[in-house]
Amino acid sequence: LLSCQAMAHPSMLPGGMTPQVILLREGTDTSQGTPQLLSNINACLAVADAVRTTLGPCGFDKLIHAQGAEATISNDGATIMK
Repeated sequence: LLSCQAMAHPSMLPGGMTPQVILLREGTDTSQGTPQLLSNINACLAVADAVRTTLGPCGFDKLIHAQGAEATISNDGATIMK
């Protein structure tokens, strides 16, 4: 005998969840494994370092100056990451 779950649609995952379909742009890096994990950890650490001093009640402002652009002073993490 087959259980109800086994008779479900073949594209269903255990627990009744349907798989996600992710569309990527042409040329998107789809690497996986330990090197990608280490790359993601390093990226998170870089983001944390960039905004760490802006956090809290005594957070510092950051002066952001991109070449050919206007200088911006902010302590907003989202603005700094742009």
